[in-house]
Amino acid sequence: MTRWEIALIALAGVWAGTINTVVGSGTLVTFPVLVALGYPPVTATTSNAIGLITGTITGAYGYRAELRGHGRRLVRYGVASLFGAIGSTILLLSLPADAFETIVPVLVGLAVLLVAVQPLVTRRLRSRESPSSGRPWLLYPLIFAVGVYGGYFTAAQGIMLVGVMGLLLTDPLQRLNAFKNALAAVVNVVAGAIYAVVAPIDWWVVLILAVSSTVGGLLGARVGRRLSPLVLRVVIVVIGVAAIVDLVLTA
Repeated sequence: MTRWEIALIALAGVWAGTINTVVGSGTLVTFPVLVALGYPPVTATTSNAIGLITGTITGAYGYRAELRGHGRRLVRYGVASLFGAIGSTILLLSLPADAFETIVPVLVGLAVLLVAVQPLVTRRLRSRESPSSGRPWLLYPLIFAVGVYGGYFTAAQGIMLVGVMGLLLTDPLQRLNAFKNALAAVVNVVAGAIYAVVAPIDWWVVLILAVSSTVGGLLGARVGRRLSPLVLRVVIVVIGVAAIVDLVLTA
């Protein structure tokens, strides 16, 4: 690994840690970078999942004030995320590598779409005064499903979490974002722990992302709200589309 490759991965890690804390979708920065540097998609995904663990933890810690008094709820939601993460690792490791490589462009496209429409979801949540559903129990299978997706590919799982929670809960958006950060940390920790034992990992990539995403998580929790969401979103969408084109052309 050359110095410029180290610098590029580190820069991507800082960026991913920051935007994961603020809006989610940091994997749409790190995953294309790793693939462009020649890492196989499965190795890029598993190494990315482990490397971003510290960033999600620091991001969740930065939002601890919004979670005070809601510990029991967090535990219940966290259990659903935990089982979803376990399911995702079974899915990733049981499917052949070529199957994962085939579905990755679809997953990236879904994540890019979610990033693009996220402002519409946010405006809807802000304008709503009561839950849109009388079935709050639906939240648990939905969190589980997002956990499966998040452990399998991680990109935009935060946006998915805010979306499903916002449709069934009346909490302020800042608290939903705090729940999102904590649940994403659960998924990454559980999936990463399993991948570390049974999946192909590049530990140099993990080390670089762990350090840089920690810095990004702290930045996201402290000053991330001052960053321009429009600029972040446009760049994420551009990177995501470029990743789809690259993955399709090299398939």
